[in-house]
Amino acid sequence: MKLIITTILLFAILFANAQTNTLRLNPNIVLPKDSIESKSLTTSLNDFLLSAQKPNEENKFVFESEKLETFIQLDEINGIEKSGKFKDEYFYKPYLTNIVLLKDNNYLIQVSYIGISENTALLRASFEFIAHKTTNTFTFSSPLFKNTKNWKVKKIGNNIFHYQNIINNEKVKEFNKLTSSFDNKLKSTNKITDYYLCDNIIELEKLIGVEYKSDYNGRIESVLSSSFGDRNLIVFGNNNSSFNKFDPHDLFHDRLSLVIPRSNVNKPVDEGCAYLYGGSWGFTWKEIFKAFKEQIASNKNTNWLEIKETPVSFKTGNFSNQADYIVNALLVKKIEKEKGFAGVWELLNVGPFVKGNEKYYETLEKLTGITKASYNDKIWELINNEK
Repeated sequence: MKLIITTILLFAILFANAQTNTLRLNPNIVLPKDSIESKSLTTSLNDFLLSAQKPNEENKFVFESEKLETFIQLDEINGIEKSGKFKDEYFYKPYLTNIVLLKDNNYLIQVSYIGISENTALLRASFEFIAHKTTNTFTFSSPLFKNTKNWKVKKIGNNIFHYQNIINNEKVKEFNKLTSSFDNKLKSTNKITDYYLCDNIIELEKLIGVEYKSDYNGRIESVLSSSFGDRNLIVFGNNNSSFNKFDPHDLFHDRLSLVIPRSNVNKPVDEGCAYLYGGSWGFTWKEIFKAFKEQIASNKNTNWLEIKETPVSFKTGNFSNQADYIVNALLVKKIEKEKGFAGVWELLNVGPFVKGNEKYYETLEKLTGITKASYNDKIWELINNEK
């Protein structure tokens, strides 16, 4: 592996003066013998990588039947060329490092993003793709399907679990029950989610075709996801290859993302729902509220309007939580009791957090009668009445 990376870095230096972000070829790379096919492959790959810097849905070079599985990889490529340190939008250039013909006449492609500074090659990331031949061009996918073709599959409700050896069936049933509960609240139907279970981030990255990415240096765990249409894909790389655990808090976020883009959601309300329905970091809602009351609400001079504008945190165990999220959980509880989840949905949809939060307060007044002027007193009432 060290020899391969060293070779890549050495030939990258040869292109130090190149200024564009088009695909570069290793001078020693073995291309397809057919020159027409070779040209078509490299041209299509270049177009695919250029399009990877745009929204996923705009990339016309994604293999049609594996869009969702490729979008999770494209999320890792988007913005990969930029360098804040060197103040260059195209500092890291794509280099084609390997092409291998597969049994089905497709190709396995390897690409590395490398930048040059003072004659030193800096490796940003390396990716692996499957190139699928069409009539006049190629389309590309992540190797996720190829890497998991021998895995086991368990379907329950709208959830599909992909795993290598064993799976915790009781935990799967518990998960499906809570998923159904959230989907019922959100009036979400026929939303299918595929889950791939891995032990760590190294397995996760390898699975989706990320051979290396400098962002993840030293990291042990992660969870990645993507969405397309009525489908969602989540890859666990957090010591969960047998699905012995899941976080109800994050599950609410995941189910919500199937019915509304996260960019349209008011985050404090979203977080309030997740805390109320699922706790966080293994702590229950009651445990979190108790810590909130002891660490934040014990100060009777606390002004909740100010806390909404300037975040204040408190601890549960070793984990940090924002006080305003807990306030929103109390409001969600009140609204759902009085208006049903339809009222909560309206507050969720007031849009992203903005300074002043005028639309938030307008909607809150409509739903509860709580005005911006009465907000601080009413929040204290909710805190004091919470059991």
